[in-house]
Amino acid sequence: MEILLIIGGMALVTFIPRLLPAVVLQSVALPAWVRRWLETIPYAALGALIFPGILEVVPERPEVGLLGGLAAVLLAWLDLHIIWIMAGAITAALGMQAL
Repeated sequence: MEILLIIGGMALVTFIPRLLPAVVLQSVALPAWVRRWLETIPYAALGALIFPGILEVVPERPEVGLLGGLAAVLLAWLDLHIIWIMAGAITAALGMQAL
């Protein structure tokens, strides 16, 4: 029972900070530039989470991960399906590692 209370408390503590801005900002009309800025946050956060991992694919050769990441960006820019993007990035990284 104690574990369930701990889990419930943790859920509540993480839910409230997510709920409050949604409730408060629901009735506020934000300027267009603020909305555009807020829309870029998920992409920036995703980049901040992924980029360090790219550099550590092969720790002694960061260019391997960089090439795989670059391949993924280029294939995504071509608007390919995610499977092809992943396959291209893996192939590029493996090819670079083989050199």
